[in-house]
Parts: sequence; structure tokens; C-alpha cells
Amino acid sequence: MLNIDNINLYINDKVLFEGLNLKINAGEIHVLMGKNGVGKSSIAKAILGDETYKIDGHIYYNDIDITNLNIYERSKLGIYIVNQSPMEIEGVTNAEMLRTTLSDKTNEPINILKFNKELENICASLELDKRFIHQDINVGCSGGEKKKIELMHMWMLKPSFIILDEIDSGLDVDAIKIVANSLKKYYEEYKPSILIITHSNTLIDTFDDYYVHLLDNKKILLEGNKELAKEILSKGYKNLIKDEHLL
Repeated sequence: MLNIDNINLYINDKVLFEGLNLKINAGEIHVLMGKNGVGKSSIAKAILGDETYKIDGHIYYNDIDITNLNIYERSKLGIYIVNQSPMEIEGVTNAEMLRTTLSDKTNEPINILKFNKELENICASLELDKRFIHQDINVGCSGGEKKKIELMHMWMLKPSFIILDEIDSGLDVDAIKIVANSLKKYYEEYKPSILIITHSNTLIDTFDDYYVHLLDNKKILLEGNKELAKEILSKGYKNLIKDEHLL
């Protein structure tokens, strides 16, 4: 599915990672953890094709070298990201964006009745007012509403590789349950690969199995499963990294 092959990652000539390798197979869930500023979101943006970042090396998606593809081309291949703070886009409604994107993706006209019904059902499952369907994208929305809208887009676009960049940040107890349940349902139905960036277990414990990568000092310092996540949350980044360097 996704293979980050020995890349060096830069921003403004600053080295963020050296010799970074990360392989995510189809249907796998991987978690990036690490202290603030270590570069977790930078990896996500590099996968998506953010031109702010420079890469030496290659990123492959389904055996296609996507290193030099732009964001639009990568998204057409099925790569999707939910950001910590989704941007507001004035003048374009959620329905307009989704109709255009789906029509471009399938090269077929959209059945409006079926399209609207599917959107209404998704909104109901997310406990999101259906008025958001015809509202400008994320404009005037709360943090929780924005993330539910991003999940609405996900359900309609049906990506095969999903990046969740601290989607659990800032959500209240009820919202995180709705978001987590929606993601679990999507995973069970479509079996995408998922890359989760988080500082907590509120979302990742929704899934039965996942791989954990602890980032520090321009590399992946530790790798493991959910037991490593528990150790990170128990000891904290500073103490665990200190212990690792003493070995």
C-alpha cells in the first residue's frame, strides 16, 4: 500500500528526518507518536504532497512512485487526510465539492437523489445537522463540527488510505465516541490503511490491532504494537526516550 523508502525530509533546508522508512500494508493501522514538534504532521504532509517539504528518496503508493505527484494526483489515488484544524473554504459548499470530486473520479454523472440521500444518512450517523450539506465547507463551524464534516467527506469519497492528524484533539466525550465509532465502521466496511497521529489512546483503542512508531531525533526510535502505546502513555515521552538512550 504505502512505502516510505529511506527518505530524508527537509523544510526550509532544515533536516526533519534522515533515512526514514515506513511501510504500511493494505488494511493495516499504524500510529505515529512523539512529543510536540518532532515531525509527526510533517510526515503526513509529505505523504500528501505538500510542496513546503523537500524529499530525498521515494514514496510509493500501490507500487506507484508518488514522490513527484501533486496533492490532487495523490488524492485521486485514494489518499485522504483529516487535519487537526480543517481549513474553511468560502464560496464552495460541501455538496458542490463532493459532486465535482465524485464526477471527476468516476467520469460519470451524479445521481442527485441517490447522492443527497447518502449524504443525509451519513449526517444522521455522525449526528451532524443536514444543513451542513449545503453550507460552505467548514465556515462558521466548531472544531467538532469540522471534524465530522471531514468524516462526511471521507464516507462519500471512500479513500483507501486515510491519515488522521490528531483528529481526537479538542473533541468532547460525546464527539470522540461518534468519531471513533464512525471510523471503526468505515474500517470494518472498506478495510482501508490508516495512519493515526495522536498523543492519547482515546481513538486508537477503538481498533483491535495496530502498529506504533515512536519518533525522536529525526528518526523512528521505537516500534511495537498497542503495548508500546500503553508504555508511552504510562511513562511519558521524556522518560521512555531517556530509558531507550540508556540501553
